[in-house]
Amino acid sequence: MSLSTLLTVWRDTPGIAANITAWRTFPAQPGRFVPFPPDLHPALAAVLKSRGIEALYTHQAAAWQHVRTGRHPVIVTGTASGKTLCYNLPILDRLLHTPDARALYLFPTKALAQDQAEALRQLVSTFNVQRSTFNVSTYDGDTPTSARPAIRQNARVVITNPDMLHAGILPHHPAGPSFFAGLSL
Repeated sequence: MSLSTLLTVWRDTPGIAANITAWRTFPAQPGRFVPFPPDLHPALAAVLKSRGIEALYTHQAAAWQHVRTGRHPVIVTGTASGKTLCYNLPILDRLLHTPDARALYLFPTKALAQDQAEALRQLVSTFNVQRSTFNVSTYDGDTPTSARPAIRQNARVVITNPDMLHAGILPHHPAGPSFFAGLSL
């Protein structure tokens, strides 16, 4: 069923329509773009260009500036509007510039974490750098117990969910070199 058909069904079904308080349709707007920030790592800019991204959306550039100045922006935009680059750009840039930097990606569900992990792995696979530069690892209920200590110790990017952060990562925080020592974003 298409979205248009679904909306028609909702509008035409009294039991459903009575529960909808408002209908709003927003007209499509063209994207607004700005050049890559001058302080974006050249390797990161090259990878984006190789993927057909020649400029940033204005909200991506604004997020970049906020993060670079120590602020923590909240990004709210439509589906497929480039939110992922809002957080991936500063993180990948930091990993490229700072050898001991670490990043923790926390997603509400394992499924979303897996989707984002795959997208991030695809992105970093296009860089012409050592694999260890990024070392992206997923830490969830499917991660073998035997692999978890190495992830906690060696991964530069850990992708997880709140349950595994609480049950599988934080209890090991005091033991050995800490993944958390390098977190800055």
